[in-house]
Amino acid sequence: MQLYHHAFSMDSQKVRLALEEKGIDYTSNHVNPITAKNLDASFFRMNPSARLPVFQNGTHIIFDTIEIVQYIERIAFVSTGANDMAFSNMEVINWMKKIQQWNPKFFTLSRIPEKYRLPVSKFTRRVLIARMAESPDLASAYHRKLKETYETEEKLKTPEVVKRSREQLIRLLDEVESKLGETAYLAGEEFSLADVMLIPVLARLVLLNLGDEYIGTRPNVAEYWELVKQRPSYRKVIGKYFDGWRRYKTLMKTWCFVRFRSQFKVY
Repeated sequence: MQLYHHAFSMDSQKVRLALEEKGIDYTSNHVNPITAKNLDASFFRMNPSARLPVFQNGTHIIFDTIEIVQYIERIAFVSTGANDMAFSNMEVINWMKKIQQWNPKFFTLSRIPEKYRLPVSKFTRRVLIARMAESPDLASAYHRKLKETYETEEKLKTPEVVKRSREQLIRLLDEVESKLGETAYLAGEEFSLADVMLIPVLARLVLLNLGDEYIGTRPNVAEYWELVKQRPSYRKVIGKYFDGWRRYKTLMKTWCFVRFRSQFKVY
């Protein structure tokens, strides 16, 4: 089984947490979207949306995050052969869908200073133009992606777009806060795939230095956050890259790559 992912991708984190929690072995393929590795022809040919993650098991390829997570659950069931292992109930599935409905794209980009965001956006556009020339058979798909990058920059100039994303996040966190006042985990007293979907959302807020505003002001969420950070899956998937000083190492390495390639026009 192959997983194409990256530490920066929130959906990748969700899938990797599921794999670690279920104890599934897989081959890890790092595809950094900020350095535009997701636009390489080999990956783009498999997934023209260029979004992460992508899960491949033989000839079976899945792009949707919830579908991947549920597929992992089925694999775990078959692999263990445990009769007492139950599939996620409707409450878990409903929470998974509710969390996945929040798209972090505009909220995240709006929090990144323009001096970092705009050079990366320009680098991505240059890479797309270069790939169009290198792979004429994919030119139309690359062109659609190029158009999407321009549209993203335009939408970021519209305050209402970012406002809607923020309001949706607040509603979600308020609902989570209420639920965690009743149970230890999101869908009951046991850790579930609903928690797998939520943890990366909280980690993204901390990465953006918004933990105090969005997590700290919700005592149940704050207590839950301290609890789930102790799990081995969190430490391997997220903590390894973003806890403490590690976040600066991870981000600086990527930023230097983009600056170097842009400076010498290597796309």
